[in-house]
Amino acid sequence: MSFKIDKQTLTDLAIFSTGRSQSVYEIFNRTHTRGGGHLLEEMFQYPLSEVEAITSRSEAIGYYMSSEEKFPFQGSTFDAIEFYLDNTDTRSQLMQENNTLGRKVKNLVGSDTEYTWIHNGIVACLEMLNTLELFLEKSAGNENKEIADFKRNLKELLINGKWQWYRQEKGKKKVGYEQAVVYDRVLRFEERDNIRKILYYIYLIDVYMTVAGVSRERGFVHAKVYPGEKNVLRLKGVFHPFLKKPVGNTISVDKTSNVIFLTGANMAGKSTFMKSFSIALFLAHVGFPVPAEEMEFSVRNGMFTTINLPDNLSMGYSHFYAEVLRVKKVAQQLCQTKNLVVVFDELFRGTNVKDAYDATLAVTEEFTKLPDCLFIISTHIIEVGQVLKERSDNIRFVYLPTKMEGSVPVYTYQLSEGITNDRHGMIIINNERIIEIINGEGGRQ
Repeated sequence: MSFKIDKQTLTDLAIFSTGRSQSVYEIFNRTHTRGGGHLLEEMFQYPLSEVEAITSRSEAIGYYMSSEEKFPFQGSTFDAIEFYLDNTDTRSQLMQENNTLGRKVKNLVGSDTEYTWIHNGIVACLEMLNTLELFLEKSAGNENKEIADFKRNLKELLINGKWQWYRQEKGKKKVGYEQAVVYDRVLRFEERDNIRKILYYIYLIDVYMTVAGVSRERGFVHAKVYPGEKNVLRLKGVFHPFLKKPVGNTISVDKTSNVIFLTGANMAGKSTFMKSFSIALFLAHVGFPVPAEEMEFSVRNGMFTTINLPDNLSMGYSHFYAEVLRVKKVAQQLCQTKNLVVVFDELFRGTNVKDAYDATLAVTEEFTKLPDCLFIISTHIIEVGQVLKERSDNIRFVYLPTKMEGSVPVYTYQLSEGITNDRHGMIIINNERIIEIINGEGGRQ
């Protein structure tokens, strides 16, 4: 089963860029090759939901985090190879009989463009094969199983009897036409699929080394993964990767506290915490290091967040109706799939306080009846929390506090246990002198 995630969740967490903001993908998008970049994007599009797959990828990246090996290839080499391999028209294949005087003259004056890209592709393939051989010879030999497996596969591909002549061309930037005819036939036609296999493994190495380097630089850590039935999640010092000076938070969840009820004043950091939590969980299921001091988690089958839900003007939906439809979609997913993570930031904020109270209470109570799933619900309606405390024993109540320094609110951004009644909206409004501006006292010079 694949890890379920939808467009709203990807948008909430800024997994991919919308062209106007940072993205989690862009943090890691430093691969040396275009092929590595495509593979990285594919990993983000299809998170994993199997312990073995997550562990294997995570340990492979962990190996490169500790070894600090450098990617030994030039990225431009692969651009030439890809362009070369993409043209499989047999009419472009080099032939001995085409080595005419006219072709030689065109080559001398630099006008034989077709031969040039073929020759460049051949030289790039030869450089790749020789660099790969040197890279494999220098391997430490203490890799995890996945790295050991694909290095063994690379060695087996490298000893292909049809291209052992690559060694004699080591370091050369030019090959003769007669040799090029042979090399072109083997590399681009007879053994093209095997060259593609080599490229895939090299792109994989590129991704793992890149992710390892970024994670080491940013202080991300390896997450310990457990089977889904263990139903545990522990995060220590989790932080948002976009912030320059983030404040870490610690949270733990199990089947006895699978609903997190979060309260706090405006600007206290509720949305940031929910995003930090969800991004860490997403990256953990990709098999990547996470922005935290420590993390342990059970594999989940999917995640659905609702943090920045827009109106749907094209459909004529109000914000409240958009919220209702979103909750309905999540409810349908909960019926279809077990072991999900659901995050709602301020449920039903688009309606009046009475309806928001009733709806938040009713929906959250139903969530408590699904112990195999994990929920984080934030709200300003603290009265809901007081009722839930009496009715449910599997809810953990946490809040983000605000300290007052005179009339100025100061935010700690660190979770505390319980429910807060902090409400500082009018204080902020008064500090900004909005009423004075409206009545003309504060807006005149």
